[in-house]
Amino acid sequence: MGDIVAFGVSLYLTLWLRYLEIPSAETLSPYFIPFSFLFALWVLVFYSAGLYGKRLALFPSRLPDALFKTQLANILFAALFFFLIPAFGIAPKTILALYLVVSLAVIFSWRTVLYPILSSRHARERAVFTARGEEAEELFAEVNGNPRYGIALTREPADARTSIVVADAAGATAWSARKGKQVVAFEDLYEEVFDRVPLSVLEQSWFRENVATEDPLSYAVAKRLVDIAGGIVMGVITIVAVPFVALALQCEYPGPVFLVQTRIGQHGTRIRAYKFRSMRFADKGAWKGEGENAVTRVGSFLRKISLDEFPQFINILKGELSLIGPRNDIEALGIRLADAIPYYMARYSVRPGITGWAQINQRYEPGNVSPQSIKETKVRLAYDFYYLKHRSFGLDIVIALKTLKRMFFRVSSF
Repeated sequence: MGDIVAFGVSLYLTLWLRYLEIPSAETLSPYFIPFSFLFALWVLVFYSAGLYGKRLALFPSRLPDALFKTQLANILFAALFFFLIPAFGIAPKTILALYLVVSLAVIFSWRTVLYPILSSRHARERAVFTARGEEAEELFAEVNGNPRYGIALTREPADARTSIVVADAAGATAWSARKGKQVVAFEDLYEEVFDRVPLSVLEQSWFRENVATEDPLSYAVAKRLVDIAGGIVMGVITIVAVPFVALALQCEYPGPVFLVQTRIGQHGTRIRAYKFRSMRFADKGAWKGEGENAVTRVGSFLRKISLDEFPQFINILKGELSLIGPRNDIEALGIRLADAIPYYMARYSVRPGITGWAQINQRYEPGNVSPQSIKETKVRLAYDFYYLKHRSFGLDIVIALKTLKRMFFRVSSF
């Protein structure tokens, strides 16, 4: 019912924009009958696209993409409808173009803002939870401790009141045989809640099924063009900042202005990365507390606003790094982590980046700007694998905007 109202409101607003006046009954009357048929058709399209199923309720991050594709299909159906049935006497090219924009805005607002507010007043659905392990306990506590997820997990056996079963790989087959129970994979729900991949599900087959060996040409070209543009901007800022950074560094702790580090590149290759010095001595990849090296006050400032990374514009322009991708390691630290964590080097199947999904989502111990333990590194790896699985130009834009927002607030805080 809400969708039908949204369709009607969209038509009303479209006619208002088209004629630049409040639509009268006379203006609306030619559109009432044909669009009534279309609204019924569009509801069926929404239904067939799964927009009334529980899966999108459980995984709301998939809703915007599904809405856009489905409403675009609806507009195409409308164009065919008016073309094949000329008896209606409407050839609304301008109106359909306007309606696409207006309806997307209205449907998105209804589905992603208003409906969640209204539905949050309802009781949460009861779901049986069959997964086990540390990550399963983490998910169980998060979902049950937050009413916004819309489901309440229980470990009791399924009964008539249970419509959803959250199962791990071992339990999915057994539960799927039960009629009337929707089976949701534990790893899918975990990804939706935490925006990272549960490391416990990883095996060779996971990478074959979820990590593409090559990016689509359009994505690869667009990403490279953005990298070049961003690298040029970073280069200009670096050149302007050099005299000021050099003076500040020498005043606090004399030493080189730039550092050249051997880091791990795509597919495990070695690259020479360039950075402003932010520590007393060259960073060898040691963690906090390992050795006498320490971050200087100037270096702390450079790290907080990410200016220490800007000399890597050289690596970006050479194609060794991207603006966005999994953060790469100093070679010595990368070897150490690869020995300690299974599948660690798989994060280098794509070009490393200056910033990435982990950098905008992970929260480190106070005072740290990067993982300082095996435990923190495993969390970062879970975010990196999420990026490998879902990487797209849209996700890169989200990462870029959040990174710029974070940099802005850090700069303004000084």
